[in-house]
Amino acid sequence: MRLLLSGYKQTDLGIFNEKDPRLKVIKMAIRRDLLSLLDEGLEWLVFTGNLGFEYWVLEEALQLKEDYGLQLACILPFKTHGQNWSEQNQEKLAKFKSLDFVKVVYPHYENPSQFRVYHQFLIDHTDGAYLFYDSENETNLKYLYEKLQNQDDYFLKILRFDDLNDIAENFSNLGG
Repeated sequence: MRLLLSGYKQTDLGIFNEKDPRLKVIKMAIRRDLLSLLDEGLEWLVFTGNLGFEYWVLEEALQLKEDYGLQLACILPFKTHGQNWSEQNQEKLAKFKSLDFVKVVYPHYENPSQFRVYHQFLIDHTDGAYLFYDSENETNLKYLYEKLQNQDDYFLKILRFDDLNDIAENFSNLGG
């Protein structure tokens, strides 16, 4: 199974530092979901090179890669993707650019229709998606989420805030 990844960016969540306590819960949820997906036949994760959820999935996936034979791809929308990011974020982008398969779709941004074509290409070349999205907290992810919901025979795994609350509650009950 080949899964497209997308989700909230760190700025959407107000997470600006790797020591934010919410990250521990998010990464616990990601690891739980990845292990479950690997049991269901996950072979490839397809990233789009965004910070936040995608990068946190990448961190967890890199830890699981060897033991599970997981393959990692990054298909960037533009060659210029991330060029204005800080040095710290450039290092994160470099991790995306060092995966098993890396391609760039367009040399640079020209118009909004490029995103529609790009997203359709990603959908056409994956079997499903793993999203961190909650319709009660809309961002521009709404458009991709709606498009994915309308795909026939397309697997969709959604991580929602309620899932994170459940994990946080269980974690605190265990004395974490």
